[in-house]
Amino acid sequence: MRFLDLVSLIFYNLSRRKGRVLLTAVGVVIGTSAVVVLVSLAVGLRENATKQLWGINDLTSIEVYPGYSFKGSGGGGMMMGGEIEDIKYLTPQAIKEFEAIPGVTKVIVEDYFQGNLNVVHGKLNAYGSLMGISLDDLADMGLEANAGTTELVKGTAIVGSWISRNFYDPKARPDDPPLEPPDLMGQTLKFVVSKWSQDGMEIKKTYSIKIVGVLKESRGQSDGSIFMRLEDVTAWNEWVRGTRINRNKEGYSNVIVKVESPEQVIDITDQINTLGYMAYTPQATVQGINSFFTILQVIFGGVGAIALLVAAIGIANTMAMAILERTREIGLMKAIGATNKDVMSIFLGEAAGIGFIGGLGGVIFGWGASAILNIVAVSYYASQVSEGGGSPLSSVASTPFWLPAFALIFATVIGLISGLYPALRAATLVPVTALKYE
Repeated sequence: MRFLDLVSLIFYNLSRRKGRVLLTAVGVVIGTSAVVVLVSLAVGLRENATKQLWGINDLTSIEVYPGYSFKGSGGGGMMMGGEIEDIKYLTPQAIKEFEAIPGVTKVIVEDYFQGNLNVVHGKLNAYGSLMGISLDDLADMGLEANAGTTELVKGTAIVGSWISRNFYDPKARPDDPPLEPPDLMGQTLKFVVSKWSQDGMEIKKTYSIKIVGVLKESRGQSDGSIFMRLEDVTAWNEWVRGTRINRNKEGYSNVIVKVESPEQVIDITDQINTLGYMAYTPQATVQGINSFFTILQVIFGGVGAIALLVAAIGIANTMAMAILERTREIGLMKAIGATNKDVMSIFLGEAAGIGFIGGLGGVIFGWGASAILNIVAVSYYASQVSEGGGSPLSSVASTPFWLPAFALIFATVIGLISGLYPALRAATLVPVTALKYE
């Protein structure tokens, strides 16, 4: 039997019993739509959870801090309270160890200014976290400029997107209008650094620093930071402390280890921790969230699959009844030359056709239900945000591109499997016996 003739005969047989086929397909529609809606809900929840993580914008970076071991802590990990027994400093030698780890592309040194800083722009003052960085270009950290450049040169600074909002007028009156954030790009600001002498006197120094770049908002630490060259901040820290800093003895406050790909991050983080340092990566948080929601997807998908299995019983029952009603028809087909394979193909095709029709309806219905769920949930959440504050919700359910195809194929396969026994039974009927069946 030719393939096109087989397909034509299958659809003809299904069209002869429209009511029964429709009722049987409804069960598949319910099961398939349940799979689509529940898995879309799990995917949407995962995406929203990831978006709400503040400051996670680079999954190829590892933050490394000095390692502390405490007495009674087994010689290694952190312990609340107790006396520090040993410190693993981030010395230049430690940086060489990190650079030697396979997969590490760059080690970036960060050092915070240890004194008091007041940024002066005309009559306005501001505060901010001043950080020295061992880079010529902040683009190597994945940061982008909203204005100006990301390249650092001596005597210049690059500011985060929030710094302009930190300016205030120290002589402002209560009835003054809100202050408009100044445009800092290209401005030369006064950086007033101060320290306290042993006799309690405040000593100040003023530096004129040109702002050569304003960064794009990253929803991370960089938004509230002021970046300068590491050498400049180190010199200011030495002035604050009144002594030269020996990096071979006390190291740096922290470093950022850049890795080739996110897949290597967790393994390299473990290696750094094994060396005795404290390493943290946002990838660990994201991985934990993804693992949880993957399990949730499996559970939700399993609930929908149960409904599909129930529908499969209905398909098997429909096909079994069809065999009883068409026994003489089967005998006649065999009498005129149809093989067991032909008969089995017809009944398997009909069962798969019911699964396909129900799966197609379930995908359409499930996608529509997900869209309606999004509209209702986003509208409700928007009203809650307007009253109590918070971040807006973009969607609750998100249907990945592979889900409709998977659900449709799965429903068709379920139909095919459920029709296997009735098809075998039809194929093995004896023609003479079938023709005499009443």
